[in-house]
Amino acid sequence: MQSSSVSTTESAHGVNAFGETKTEQTTAQSRSQLRPCPTRLHCGGLLIVVLGERCMEPKRELASLDLAAVTRELAASEGAFFDKAYSYPEDDLFRFRLRHHDHGRLELIAQIGEFKRLHLVDPSSIPEAPKRPPNFAKMLRNRLEHGRIAHIEQVGFDRIVDLSFDVPDGTVSVIIELFGDGNVVVTGTDGSIVHCIHEVRLRSRTIRPGGTYKPPEQEIDPFDLDPDTFNEVMRASDTDVVRTLATSMNLGGRYAREVCKRADIEQSLDIGDIDDRSLETLHTELIRICEQIDTRSLDPQVYADEAGVIDVTPVPLIELQEFESTAYETFSKALDAYFNALPERATAGEPERSTDDERARLERIREHQREAIDDLADEAADRREQAELLYANYDTVDALISAIREARAEGHDWESIEARLREGAEKGISEAALLERVQPAEGAIILALDGHSITVEIDESLEHNADRLYREAKETEEKREGAIEALRDTERSIEALESVPETTHMPEVETAADWLERSSIPIKKPDHWYERFRWFHTSDGFLVLGGRDAKQNEELINKYTESVDRVLHTQAHGGPITVIKASAPDEPSVEVDFPDSTIEEAAQFAVSYSSVWSDGHYTGDVYEVAPEQMTKEATSGEYLSTGAFAVKGERTYHRDVPVGVSIGILCEPETRVIGGPPSAIVDRSVTHFTLEPGRYAPSDLAKRIYHRLRESFSDQRFVREVAPTEAIQGFLPPGGSRIVEDS
Repeated sequence: MQSSSVSTTESAHGVNAFGETKTEQTTAQSRSQLRPCPTRLHCGGLLIVVLGERCMEPKRELASLDLAAVTRELAASEGAFFDKAYSYPEDDLFRFRLRHHDHGRLELIAQIGEFKRLHLVDPSSIPEAPKRPPNFAKMLRNRLEHGRIAHIEQVGFDRIVDLSFDVPDGTVSVIIELFGDGNVVVTGTDGSIVHCIHEVRLRSRTIRPGGTYKPPEQEIDPFDLDPDTFNEVMRASDTDVVRTLATSMNLGGRYAREVCKRADIEQSLDIGDIDDRSLETLHTELIRICEQIDTRSLDPQVYADEAGVIDVTPVPLIELQEFESTAYETFSKALDAYFNALPERATAGEPERSTDDERARLERIREHQREAIDDLADEAADRREQAELLYANYDTVDALISAIREARAEGHDWESIEARLREGAEKGISEAALLERVQPAEGAIILALDGHSITVEIDESLEHNADRLYREAKETEEKREGAIEALRDTERSIEALESVPETTHMPEVETAADWLERSSIPIKKPDHWYERFRWFHTSDGFLVLGGRDAKQNEELINKYTESVDRVLHTQAHGGPITVIKASAPDEPSVEVDFPDSTIEEAAQFAVSYSSVWSDGHYTGDVYEVAPEQMTKEATSGEYLSTGAFAVKGERTYHRDVPVGVSIGILCEPETRVIGGPPSAIVDRSVTHFTLEPGRYAPSDLAKRIYHRLRESFSDQRFVREVAPTEAIQGFLPPGGSRIVEDS
């Protein structure tokens, strides 16, 4: 996540997670006036700040009480429609873009790695989405399409949240675990697990696709804890008060200490020495905190010391009252500010980021802000247009509202009303034809008017519904003004850097020479389902497959090709059917726009492993079709042999495609031989050999390449295990070849 700039004034105006105007009150000195921390220690890679005799470790994970607060707050976003999902594997971050009837665009994020959190974020500061959606994001988009959040709830009092989406054919749950290694588990409409980030195989529970999700054994829930049970659990402990509250009550250290402070009881007091009155006081103070959270009477605070942020809480804590605190109107807003600032604390005392890095960071923020401003402008215009459409269709819409209101008054349920309107639409009744769907829970209907889906509340007049839309448009425009002001701040910060010369900072990476000189290279060669075919990954990251023989050509089309893929083949006979995969066979089919570079590389692959190469030619023609154009239905009088297909419809031709194959050795993230078009292989390889049609048979050339590799690498064992001659030969074209430099 990118950090937002922090205002140096005592009150900073902004927009909360639901788009409401807010004012942040700083109760101590401005963040910009903070001095460097006097003492820092590094323990196990974790920065710890020492102030006097105190050692303050910043929070990196939400506690169960934090999660209880944020899930209750997020209940206001229930009913929001799913728009799109994103995943950022390098940050263990997942993002859900939503659209809510009252609150407009919402951005919900979950993080399960080093930082564990769940909250809404401001749309103007969201991270840049990966150019190519990771597989998990594509799966979420497929599963949640046309869905709406039914509920967001904490599972018991554990650090688990269930995001439940109503989709057209049932309910899909996205379960987020914020403990241990973290996890995201997706269950399908039948309740079984369809995907998960981490498989879990424990004696107590198993998480894997096809199984049933089972949470860990449930902890004590302080929100539903009577005094007798509280006393019983506390008395059963054999340690002190604070440890018992932290573990047996699942409060964690921070909130366990807070309960002790509010109850004015020594936290190190042994349970065996505590009296009944003190236990009663502890229970009372714990319940008071829970009631604040349960009734959403929150006063979220972000606390900081001289080195930066240290904690974020849904209610003020006595334990942290000596520290600087900033109040926020929503806990999501406080969490967003805290976790954005946390990396800045982690790097306290380290060299400041270079000017060009800071410029790049600000430019990314600026781009997100510009996109948010455009989105808000579109949203405001859309709301106004919806209001005007209601007035433009006043008589028809008003008649429909009145008819539904009368039917409800007569006792008809929503299901029967919708059925009657569907029948009316089939008969050509104009009012009924406007209905898109009903929303019984909201007492509303969705109208389809001129390409817009307009929500109309049945218990309100048409004028009231239109006024609501105008009001939402105005509120969105006000949010846009706030976003424009934030953009101006960012642009001023960029301008201030213009006078600072750029620096060149190259990250330390292992070069090709480093790999060749290493005396021992670890072997990392997982098995992939596609390795028995001809294959390569394009420079854009797409998997391309080709049949090694007629039988595999048949198998590729029948078993491994989806409608979203692309199929290529040479005009010449004896070539592989070539398939560009949009996704793996076990992933949802998602339509993508293949880059021109991917199409060009796949075409070169198709022509290079065909008879064009074995005949000694250097170019050939390739055609491209959609999978549904491939058929086994031969025309009358013809016969299609195994691996042969007829093509229906028009073809896209790629003329005079040059042959070209490179064989290389990949060392990261896997260790293996790779082969295919030079543009897809050369830059990924530690060392490579580029080929052209020539006089060496595949078996002979494979031996020559193997010996060259043994001469290149210091680690001979690595070459033997990763690049035996049969592995090299598997990537060589048919017929004779030679290494280009040998010609």
